[in-house]
Amino acid sequence: MKRSRPPGRTRARSRSRSLYVRALVALAVLAASVAIALTTPVRLGLDLRGGTQIVLETRSTESAEADREATDRTVEVLRGRIDALGVAEPTIVRSGENRVVVELPGVQDPRKAADVLGRTAQLTVHPVLGPAEQPSGRTGEGGAADRREGTGAAGETGKNGERVLPDESGQSLRLADAPLTGQDVKGADARFDQQSGAGWHVNVDFEGAGSDRWARVTGEAACHPAGDPRRRVAVVLDDKIISSPQVDPSVSCGAGITGGSTRITGSFDDTEARELALLVEGGALPVPVETVEQRTIGATLGDEAVSAGARAAVIGTALTALFIVVVYRLMGALATVALLCYGLISYAALAAVGATLTLPGLAGFVLAIGMAVDANVLVFERAREEQAARARPSTRSALTAGFRSAFSAIADSNVTTLIAAALLFFLASGPVKGFGVTLGIGVLASMVSALVITRVLAEYAVGRAAVLRRPRVTGIASTGPVRDALLRRDPFLMRRPRRWLAASLAVLVAAGSGILVRGLDFGIEFTGGRLVEYSTAVHIDPDRARDALADAGFPRAVVQSSGDGDLTVRTQELTDAEAAGVTGVVAELGGETEKVRDELIGPSLGAELRRDALIALGLALAAQLAYLAARFRLLFGTAAVGALAHDVVILVGVFAWLGKPIDGVFLAALLTVIGYSVNDSVVLFDRVRELLRRERTAPFARLANDAILQTLPRTVNTGMGAVLVLASMAVLAGDPLTDFALALLIGVVVGTYSSVLTAAPLAVELHGRGARSGSVPFRGGADRGRERTGKSGRAAERTPAGRTERQEVP
Repeated sequence: MKRSRPPGRTRARSRSRSLYVRALVALAVLAASVAIALTTPVRLGLDLRGGTQIVLETRSTESAEADREATDRTVEVLRGRIDALGVAEPTIVRSGENRVVVELPGVQDPRKAADVLGRTAQLTVHPVLGPAEQPSGRTGEGGAADRREGTGAAGETGKNGERVLPDESGQSLRLADAPLTGQDVKGADARFDQQSGAGWHVNVDFEGAGSDRWARVTGEAACHPAGDPRRRVAVVLDDKIISSPQVDPSVSCGAGITGGSTRITGSFDDTEARELALLVEGGALPVPVETVEQRTIGATLGDEAVSAGARAAVIGTALTALFIVVVYRLMGALATVALLCYGLISYAALAAVGATLTLPGLAGFVLAIGMAVDANVLVFERAREEQAARARPSTRSALTAGFRSAFSAIADSNVTTLIAAALLFFLASGPVKGFGVTLGIGVLASMVSALVITRVLAEYAVGRAAVLRRPRVTGIASTGPVRDALLRRDPFLMRRPRRWLAASLAVLVAAGSGILVRGLDFGIEFTGGRLVEYSTAVHIDPDRARDALADAGFPRAVVQSSGDGDLTVRTQELTDAEAAGVTGVVAELGGETEKVRDELIGPSLGAELRRDALIALGLALAAQLAYLAARFRLLFGTAAVGALAHDVVILVGVFAWLGKPIDGVFLAALLTVIGYSVNDSVVLFDRVRELLRRERTAPFARLANDAILQTLPRTVNTGMGAVLVLASMAVLAGDPLTDFALALLIGVVVGTYSSVLTAAPLAVELHGRGARSGSVPFRGGADRGRERTGKSGRAAERTPAGRTERQEVP
């Protein structure tokens, strides 16, 4: 008879096998990250390293004038092309009436970039009437005698819009007027055909009436015999035939090619095919442009500012690590190691995807390290609860249960953030699109750090004999001072939720009134301003110029080196007296000074970019609400989004009262605060959902109160980790980061209190109204009908879980 293995031994082997698998995954991820970090440098932005400046000038044509409106439309088309080229965090502004200044960070081939940007990309599709030269006696449809007026030199336009252009082989073809243009294009993408051996080609999809016109053009061409030039259809890009294929013999006369798509073939390599696809899909420039200047520009921030920011980042990270070690001891030390691994993984991912790292991005990256503490804190606090709830506590089993119990909160909070990041990436453009990339990478890296690396290190450590003999060294053997204080006081915060809502409303009105009373001080990125370029007798260090201009009353001036020793100053709109003051400051530093350029510039965050960002943000919030409604309840999703709106209005209002600029740096901070606020609310409502599963008859207000008290230690410790990093930036970093750190400090503080004292009371009130109307079921979302079992799932709910758990500790 076969002997069965003891259950304990089977569980031990299964646990050991899982540990080995996680360890192998962690080693593989870290090895890949190290290899990428050592071989692929991260591209630095215009503020840290500088880049290439390309000045384009729009030209008028017979049908379109190169005025300010046409130049503004050109800016938006160019922005789409730059995004498709993979250049992140560019600066694109209109300069004067008909110039566009494009600044590209870290471009490997500036000439190629200038060529792609400068192409008009006017796409047209023409029926072919025949060769340009035919025997004089031939008449009939398409004959020379019928359309002798349409013939002429290559490139000239004749009667009825007919023109002559050479095809791919050099033969001149007479083309009819174009029934289809780039405005009929729905999309274009480059593909490689391995089966037919055609190589790289571009698929073009037409939309709306363009699909019908394409069928008509190909149907008319199919009426001619195979080999007849009139069976061809010419695809023209910028007055050059790039493809003129014959309609396939399988297409019948008059029927044409339906489906509204075509294939542009040619001797393309992968780069040429992708460039052609982005030009066709991005649309044509409203007017032609010409590159009039190309130069190298210096960083917008000086070495001193970059060094101060790096110093603040190191000190802030060290303080956060020290705080975690003090609170969680051995587990905190292991979490610090995992956070360093998180930094490595994030850096490698940024390098691998070719993201551009700017100073706000670097600060956000460091802040993400502080916020990544959240997942570890969630696990450790749940492990403390599990440890206290057991009659015979074991740090190993408590830690395993902590990872299992915290997983849903970690997953839900990160999924909501990933939804927002994905929508910002796919729908927005410019810096908002770049923020979506950085945010998504940070979230995925934090999950790997907390759920794989931290778990491997922690489970290995708690299995050591020395740790088993001294469980208090782990940091999870006691409930902690915050939880102990809550157990002693046992406050019922949700007894009168309307008082908290009234307090939140008062703060909201007080802060939000600043928007109406003081107004918003939009920065140069939103309003545009003035660009002045100087040539000086003595080379001026940009750092000295920044300090001198700040002392003279221009603290927001953006100063860059430009070309061979020139200096560029970009400011908000100036009066003539203020412009003379700027010139005087530069002359004092550089001696004899000549003003090379003095032009008004448009906003780098133009109206279309702002509109796209708002649409993306609105859809992100709606998607988060839908996800929370599916995973929890619509009530919880509504409360979380309400608290988020509360946080945003307060942050913007405080900046209005302080007279701080609303610029690109503030935009990055605002997006970070939104993610932080949603995470806090999700963690709280995850605990409410768990308590609802255990005790369905308890009053909702009591369950919400218990959830607050049980998650408050995590909220406090996570907030402290973020505050330490931000306080270091605010105190030690230079001026460029001060407003960024201030905005995030306000957001963290407001987001922490709103998740507890705005989202929870709002949920209680909404539940009470729904219960009175009979429209709110007590079960929640996707977890309906699922019950948790086990000792930790049977803790009392009518009092804070910690109280019952504490009584069971021997």
